[in-house]
Amino acid sequence: MPTRMKKFLSKYYQWLLTLAFGLAVFLFWRYRYPFALTYQEQFQLFLFDDDYFLSRMAEPGGLARYVAEFLVQFYNSVTFGALILALIFMLIQRLTWRLMGNAQWYTLSFVPAILLWYAMGDESVLLTYAVALALGLLASWLTAAGIQRWVPMSKRVLARMLILLVLIPLLYWMIGPMVILVALCVMPVSVVYALAVMLLSAHFLPYPLLRVMLGISYYRFPETMPYLLMAMPVIIWLLRLLSGLVKLKKAVWPVCLAVVLVLGFVLIPRGFNAKKYELIEYDYLVRIKDWNAVIAKAERQTPDLPMSVSATNLALAMTNQLGERAFDFYQRGSEGLLPKFERNFTTAQLTGEIYFHLGLINTAQRFAFESMEALPNYNKSARVIKRLAETNLINGQYAVARKYLQMLEKTIFYRPWAQRTMAMLGDEKAINAHPLYGTLRQYRLEEDFLFSEDEIDKICGQLFMHCPQNQMATQYLVMAPLMDRDVPRFMQYVQVVQNRTHYNPRHCQEGIAFAFMQQRQQLPQGVVSPMMLQQMNDFTRIYANNKNSPDLGRFRNTAWYYLMVGK
Repeated sequence: MPTRMKKFLSKYYQWLLTLAFGLAVFLFWRYRYPFALTYQEQFQLFLFDDDYFLSRMAEPGGLARYVAEFLVQFYNSVTFGALILALIFMLIQRLTWRLMGNAQWYTLSFVPAILLWYAMGDESVLLTYAVALALGLLASWLTAAGIQRWVPMSKRVLARMLILLVLIPLLYWMIGPMVILVALCVMPVSVVYALAVMLLSAHFLPYPLLRVMLGISYYRFPETMPYLLMAMPVIIWLLRLLSGLVKLKKAVWPVCLAVVLVLGFVLIPRGFNAKKYELIEYDYLVRIKDWNAVIAKAERQTPDLPMSVSATNLALAMTNQLGERAFDFYQRGSEGLLPKFERNFTTAQLTGEIYFHLGLINTAQRFAFESMEALPNYNKSARVIKRLAETNLINGQYAVARKYLQMLEKTIFYRPWAQRTMAMLGDEKAINAHPLYGTLRQYRLEEDFLFSEDEIDKICGQLFMHCPQNQMATQYLVMAPLMDRDVPRFMQYVQVVQNRTHYNPRHCQEGIAFAFMQQRQQLPQGVVSPMMLQQMNDFTRIYANNKNSPDLGRFRNTAWYYLMVGK
């Protein structure tokens, strides 16, 4: 290696390691889990007004929460979101090293950031925790460095006591329980004082003691938090302590770097539950209405969870492919079309999307309300507020829609949409001409009615009779009884549909052929294609000879296989 390159690396290797780490963080969130960023953004509503600011500053840790929520709104652009996370992780690593104050331990200063990266695989860990950690590290470093530089050795203990006496209550209100980190790093005995401040505040604050001690907004579920996050201040303090006691030789540095790399590559992927993030990605693709991407994802790996099956069926219906391709994928009966209601802030939003596109606007509005009320940290949701504005616009409730749009006008990313939509209020011609809202106005039932989730066919039947052009309702009406393996009911609905439309996709033909075969009746001319009739005869022959024949596998994507063999 040239001498000049060696000098460059020896001089800047620390920054190069930090930049490489930041690049890894950016690429991870931007390309591996971009949907995790928008997942976080949709469960808050950052408003640029005084009331919102004062409401955040009125709680311990309010500054960290306000800064975090300000940053999270930029997750609307996944590139900005990934960049923000990269910068925060780099800041945490550099401040950890500054606090340790030992260049020999530089590679080990990445450990807290890597542990935080692993912990953030839990989607309920909020950015507030990372911001509070960064602010806590900054306060610890500045306080310790300031005392060491400006205060004589003989007076440092007294200086620490006096500074922390004022600093701990102030920092507690700014960053929350992360003030424990400052107490540990500056003067460990002051942890008792920090705990006393937190307990005293709990006496006056309208929050349970456990929530005050764990942080008002570090974790989405207020009265719990992963043990790793609780232990983070202690881990950083131990690194600071050991870096002052143990000197590492240069020969050990590559070993430390290897340990850190192995820790990152082994630990971080384990923090991200594949099934959970699969559902988050499906929800994201449904939210942005990228139906082809939903189908492509299902083609790569067959969905088998209730919500992923529902999202796939919704995408097939929105592209008018449900009757052609439903049995290309795993099905769970009619529940795979309309899942049962769960008071869950994630699943309720996805189910609400299905009702919305069906044209059941009031039901979609109810699900939106329910999903926001189910948020465990009592936040408002930008996604829900937008949906409530849409449902009230479609229903002609313009005063209510205006209220929601005025809220969105106080945001950065939703403001242009809110202003465009505000101009439509009361303009019936503009609304009716809108490609989405005008169409849903035609689909929606003008009179409310109560229905059971177990009667999806009756719901879709009402929608179809009201507007036969509602393709999604048509597909759901025909496919629901077929997915429930109720062939007589399927035949009843197919006749109703085909009397009013020309809808006769592949699975309908397969179901009709199966029904006539069961009744041992001759099929009417032209209802089923000759090729399909031949395929059904082949299936019937193979099935009659051996129900477990591997040759049946070539019919796996047919209604016959689903009805007779199961999937």
